[in-house]
Amino acid sequence: MERPNKAQRLQAEFVIEAYRQGFFPMADSVTGGISWYSPDPRAIIPLETFHVPQSLKRILRKREFDIRVDTAFEEVIGGCADRPETWISSEIKEVYCDLHRKGFAHSVESWRGGKLVGGLYGVAIGAGFFGESMFSRRSNASSVALASLVVRLRERNFRLLDSQFINAHIARFGAIEISRELYLRLLKNVVGDPVSF
Repeated sequence: MERPNKAQRLQAEFVIEAYRQGFFPMADSVTGGISWYSPDPRAIIPLETFHVPQSLKRILRKREFDIRVDTAFEEVIGGCADRPETWISSEIKEVYCDLHRKGFAHSVESWRGGKLVGGLYGVAIGAGFFGESMFSRRSNASSVALASLVVRLRERNFRLLDSQFINAHIARFGAIEISRELYLRLLKNVVGDPVSF
């Protein structure tokens, strides 16, 4: 993949092509400079074995949150960036909002009392969803959004949920690490599928 000139702003079309080849951008939290990543190993959440912890099952049964999709994308990415150190620079926000307008980037949102209290966003290409970030302003708000995302992906015949890197939070839901070689094979098999988010 030919990388863009440092003086050039990120373009939505370039970012989509990067995802198709297994790369994603992140900005330096200090300088804002964009770097491209294709980690080895790569973290994914297998949709068929997604695990819902018992504590989250109770919250889902209570329907504590109103789940919405794509109603507040800019607010969700802003919530994800609202932390002392973030890789979500103004340039990243700008290009992902453009991807949202073009129908590639999506948000799953947790609302309570008419207020956005958590959610996540990512990119859908073919039968793959590439999770980018999540945030919570109330306990479990992002976890409920993730569980709702998985239901939606299953219903629409998605076959890959990419979480990029593994951490303790997503490991609770059954995230695993696979080699970059295996990831790229899975990626090739899903990006051309005619499914819709």
